[in-house]
Amino acid sequence: MFVALAALCWGLSGGIGGILIAEGWDAFVVSFYRGAIGLLFVLAWLALRPQGSGLGNRRLWFWSAIAGLGVAGNFAFYFVSIAQGSVVVAAMLMYCAPVFVYLVSFVLKLEQPTPRKWSAIATVMLGIALLTRIYNTDTAGVTVLGLAAGLLSGLAYAVFIFGFKYAAPHGSPQAILVIAFALLTVVLVWPGDADQTTTALTTSSWPLFAAIGVLGAGLSFILYIVGLRHTAPAVASIVAMVEPVTAALFGVVVLNESLTGLQMLGITLILVTVTAVSTDSSDRSRRYRLPHS
Repeated sequence: MFVALAALCWGLSGGIGGILIAEGWDAFVVSFYRGAIGLLFVLAWLALRPQGSGLGNRRLWFWSAIAGLGVAGNFAFYFVSIAQGSVVVAAMLMYCAPVFVYLVSFVLKLEQPTPRKWSAIATVMLGIALLTRIYNTDTAGVTVLGLAAGLLSGLAYAVFIFGFKYAAPHGSPQAILVIAFALLTVVLVWPGDADQTTTALTTSSWPLFAAIGVLGAGLSFILYIVGLRHTAPAVASIVAMVEPVTAALFGVVVLNESLTGLQMLGITLILVTVTAVSTDSSDRSRRYRLPHS
């Protein structure tokens, strides 16, 4: 239930971000406040549960910093993708990350290429082609920047998971998230519009900024980490589908984003394939007693 609630919160945060961007707010400003408000939550969590923080450990700081760069990239690229395309497309592109991590693993010799893995990659690429409508040169679909940003948001999230996994043995989750979100606020405050960053504190849109921070970073990350302690990785991978589905429904129902039949087919191909890949990865990690994200 906690993992599902976290995924639901992340999906809603994408939709709320789409509303703010449609109102003219800079994607980096939206990303900054999502992380900054999340930082307040994890600071409170650390204050309530300070034992075993590991803040004196250098390795904790190093890997938490890697996690911070990852989550900063995930937030920023995700909202840039929304600005350049739509909430539906951005959410689905980010959800493709596990499959594209395979390609990096092939290059680094971390994974052995197999026909099954290549088939998964090809299926997801077909799904992306259908979703983004790159086959139709007459339509004003997602831009190249939107496509690249969507995929980079997923890869950046993989970097966050990588950093978090290697930081975990050296300290508490709340300490890791405090360092990660603190670095995020430093990184994202620079590329954002300075005037908008200041104006956001007194704007009538402030409730939306508060909601995206609470749902998209503060409450959701705490729920997800607590939930993972009592959930098998394979189950968590399937439950995580709540996020892109929620974001897609928000985009269609609230933001009036439309989808063609072929785009729906593309979404189905991506969801089914990525979930199967994530579940298989979870099973192998548990079978060989490897740490899993």
